[in-house]
Amino acid sequence: MNYRMNNNRKKADNFVDGVREHVRLGLKFSETVKGKLSLGARILQIGGVKRVFRQNFGVREGEKLLKVSQCYLSTTAGPIAGLLFISTQRVAFCSERSIKFSSPNGELVRIHYKVSIPLRKIKRANQSENVKKPSQKYMEIVTVDNFDFWFMGFLNYQKAFNYLRQAISQVQNPVQK
Repeated sequence: MNYRMNNNRKKADNFVDGVREHVRLGLKFSETVKGKLSLGARILQIGGVKRVFRQNFGVREGEKLLKVSQCYLSTTAGPIAGLLFISTQRVAFCSERSIKFSSPNGELVRIHYKVSIPLRKIKRANQSENVKKPSQKYMEIVTVDNFDFWFMGFLNYQKAFNYLRQAISQVQNPVQK
């Protein structure tokens, strides 16, 4: 009984740390909350996270969505909030909000920031944490052509990393039928 209480307390503490870290990475608390509400409304409007994945990335034959996590993708312009999709064939990220940029002909265009990495192109996935603040955990994905992608601010970091590791291992060590 005591073990179960301690285990539940640890899970709750980890979740609270994840929420705190997720909110800390946002620009302002009010903007972060507004973004989360907007994201939730968009997910409901589209019909769930599976449909969001399908709409943004398409689904390949035999592909199954394993896990969806809210997180941030680190970019040179700063962290971008969005959803990380882990499927049986790829890891994909789509920003929560559209981003403005100038097109080649000079007009302002708004698009969602998207990344799609086939699992077979992932060399490794690494876990990392801030030495001074262990609650700040990072996930690095390194591709076979040595590009690296850093994700952070997960609500449930360990669960997301476990799904990623499981998906990668199934591609690297396929079960023979």
